[in-house]
Amino acid sequence: MSAPATMPVGTTASTPPGPWREFWTSFSANKGAVMGLAVIVVLLVVALLAPWIAPHAPNETDSAAFLRPPAWQEGGSTQFLLGTDAIGRDILSRLMWGSRLSLSIGIAVVALSMAVGISLGLIAGFFRGIVEIAIMRLMDIVLTLPSLLLAIVIVAILGPGLINAMLAVAVVVLPHYVRITRAAVISEVSRDYVTAARLSGAGLLRLMFREVLPNCAAPLIVQASLGVSTAILDAAALGFLGLGAQPPSPEWGTMLADAREFVLRAWWVVTFPGLAILAAVLAFNLVGDGLRDALDPKLKR
Repeated sequence: MSAPATMPVGTTASTPPGPWREFWTSFSANKGAVMGLAVIVVLLVVALLAPWIAPHAPNETDSAAFLRPPAWQEGGSTQFLLGTDAIGRDILSRLMWGSRLSLSIGIAVVALSMAVGISLGLIAGFFRGIVEIAIMRLMDIVLTLPSLLLAIVIVAILGPGLINAMLAVAVVVLPHYVRITRAAVISEVSRDYVTAARLSGAGLLRLMFREVLPNCAAPLIVQASLGVSTAILDAAALGFLGLGAQPPSPEWGTMLADAREFVLRAWWVVTFPGLAILAAVLAFNLVGDGLRDALDPKLKR
């Protein structure tokens, strides 16, 4: 009999990496996604700590500091690092407080649209026929309309305001979650594990939420990260048009609307809110690309 094979001295058996480590390896290979994640973390920290780190209250005015330029420009002051607006409010403080509103809008819109979209997508995927046709044709109608125009129409019907703007944006992005969920469900219901669950006596709700839905999570997570950026951008557009958050709320789109008439003689009142929107939207888009690379086996590096 041959002797049992032994491992060379000094070597150890290698264990396969865990799922989280494998995910982070794939995600961190995309340097843009890591940078986007860092920007999102900074925005979240600023949003949470705004009451303590903001140098001024968001609506505090200073009658002696109308349209004060940034601190590094002639006439600026270290008291207002990014300058002031037309009624003497500190722009840096309003940007910090505005990050709370913008991130809350993005997260709330995605949570609402995901909850409704996943439910409709599961129903369309499991109940084929007239139910599926009715749901998907309704989603197709929503998709044929320009997103911002549809949001404006919904807000015009409901009335201007932050809550109504969030509802309008949620309706606009809803079809994406319905279509993704339905497509994933249709590809999953024919698999062996679903058939085995059916034979073991699993009910419909268990099949939907415990068996099929967890296996549809990857594309939904990617869409959610991209949906946050869409929600922030659409909410800022509605605020700029006067249909979203109303003054004196320090929402970034509303800040841009208040500063329109001072574009030529006070560049800072428009530039910094615009850069905040750009940074937030770009960061979530980059993270979405990284999540797609990490969660889609076909795209893993």
